[in-house]
Amino acid sequence: MYNTPCVPFNMSRVALVVVANSITEGRIRDIMSRRGWEVEICQDGDKAVDEYVRLNPDLVFLSLDLPTMNGHIAALEMRETNSKARIAFVSSKARLSKTRDAAYSSGAVTTLVTPITFDSIERQWEEIIGDIPEAPGLSDLDALYPEIKDPEPEIPVLPPLPSLPPPVILQPVIEKSKPKKKRKLKLLLLSLLIMGSSAGITHYLGYVNLEIYFDELLQFID
Repeated sequence: MYNTPCVPFNMSRVALVVVANSITEGRIRDIMSRRGWEVEICQDGDKAVDEYVRLNPDLVFLSLDLPTMNGHIAALEMRETNSKARIAFVSSKARLSKTRDAAYSSGAVTTLVTPITFDSIERQWEEIIGDIPEAPGLSDLDALYPEIKDPEPEIPVLPPLPSLPPPVILQPVIEKSKPKKKRKLKLLLLSLLIMGSSAGITHYLGYVNLEIYFDELLQFID
């Protein structure tokens, strides 16, 4: 497949490939096998961190776009697990800028651009096996995860209150005005009439002589 000589086979070194692309996986597997590496494939970002802990590989090929967990966070998780984790990012030309940012943040040794060939890995092999940079993104690892809030306690639903009877509207009591003055006047006239009748009867019967009072009344009026 390639015109470059094979490196003697040595299964003492393990490479973990997490790129979620079957063509790129096959190319890296073939190239690294020719260089004497054992290759393990994983296509899930979250599972790749578990595989890294289980295998403790010497080299990780990692792409940025992965299911369940993006490659940037996966790389930081690996660096948090092992500060000497050796990671090489794999990127298309369209995603190269963002991938290089993630590579710097996670302290990756290099970034490989697809399509991967034996020659491209050979050209960058010194970077791949060189010193491992610091990972400045480790200090911001928690901030890359979405904030998870504790669920608020559910408020129990209270039973509905019984319906209240309709309000009683009290009608104002309007007292009818009584003609007090007219009633008093009638009573006065009735009393005078009774007294006059009584006086007339007593005068007629000879018990009282009203002529004397009439004379005095006429003198009072004059």
